[in-house]
Amino acid sequence: MPKTSAGIMLFRRKPHLQVLLAHPGGPYWWNKDEGAWSIPKGEVEDKEELLDAAKREFEVELGFIPEGDYISLGSVKQKGGKTVHAWAVDYQIPDDFIFDPNEFEVEWPPESGKKEFFPEIDQIEYFSPFEAKKKINPAQAEFISRLIHKCSSQER
Repeated sequence: MPKTSAGIMLFRRKPHLQVLLAHPGGPYWWNKDEGAWSIPKGEVEDKEELLDAAKREFEVELGFIPEGDYISLGSVKQKGGKTVHAWAVDYQIPDDFIFDPNEFEVEWPPESGKKEFFPEIDQIEYFSPFEAKKKINPAQAEFISRLIHKCSSQER
């Protein structure tokens, strides 16, 4: 059964529109860049409100819940069948923010019997919309287009 995830895409407008993306950690993602990044997200638990799940997962992955007005970006279906619901919020991460990702355990190298720990996310970074659309999971690129549309319609 396909899973459902919810997440939050931070954005900032200065000096120009930029969105925050997360690069997955672990050995399977080491040499992957374009199409590998994602919004910080995670699975929705049974009977959990989607925005509550997005906030919970963001806090698990980045250590805080961003304050601000949340903008619904709707949902997309990824290649593997997972549905991802997203919200955007205008938020500037403070300069003194220390990124301290959670870790997961996996057998590495495969079939070696050895277990190693890797970060769930190994990088976070703000990108211009153009660059972000190249970096993000292709299905999630629609979230960036929707954010651009919502931001440009607010400025009119």
